[in-house]
Amino acid sequence: MVSQDLNSRGATARGPANAVDDETILDAARDLMSTIGIRRTTMADVARAAQVSRATLYRRYPNVQALAAAVTTREFVAALTTVGLFDGATGRETIARTVAHVTSAARSHPLLRRIVELDPEFLMPYLLHRTGRTSRAQIEALTSGIAAGQADGSIRSGDPAEHAAVVLQLAWSSALTGPVFTESADLLDAQLFDLIERYLRP
Repeated sequence: MVSQDLNSRGATARGPANAVDDETILDAARDLMSTIGIRRTTMADVARAAQVSRATLYRRYPNVQALAAAVTTREFVAALTTVGLFDGATGRETIARTVAHVTSAARSHPLLRRIVELDPEFLMPYLLHRTGRTSRAQIEALTSGIAAGQADGSIRSGDPAEHAAVVLQLAWSSALTGPVFTESADLLDAQLFDLIERYLRP
C-alpha cells in the first residue's frame, strides 16, 4: 500500500506519462548519446532523464537503435531546414554555399562527433547498404535546388536526383573523413564548395 501510494504521488508530480511528448524524449536521448555514446545509453537511462516510465518509452521506441535513428534524423533534418538556402549569384553557387555550410555544421555537431568517436558502426548500414530518412530528406532538398539551377542555366543538364546523390556523397565524405586529413574546418569548407561548384558547372 505504501509503495502504491508513493508511485501514485510520483506519477502525479511528473504528470501523466502520456503528457510527455516525443521532443522531450528525443532531447533526453540526444543529450545522453552526445555525452556517453549510443552503446552506453540504455532505455532506462533515457526514461529516467525524460521522466517517463520505461513502459511508455518502449511503446514509442522498441530499442536504443530505433531511438538513436530517430534522434539523428531529427537533428540533421533540423540542421538542413533551419539553415535555409544561402543566396548566391546563381543556383549553382547557392547549392554549393548551402551544402558547404550545412556540412560544416554537421561535421562539428556534438552527436555526430560522438558517434564517429565511439559508435562508428551505427553509421555503417547507412553508408554501405541503404539510405535513411535523413539522406532521403537531403536528396529531396538538393534535387529541388539543382532543378532550379538548371532552370537558370548555371547547373549542367542531367537528372537532378542523380546530381543530388553525387553532391551528397561529397558532403558526407567531407563531414566524416575530412577531419582525418586536416584539422582546418575552413579548408574543408572551401574544398567542398570548390568540388561541388566544379561538378555542377555546365
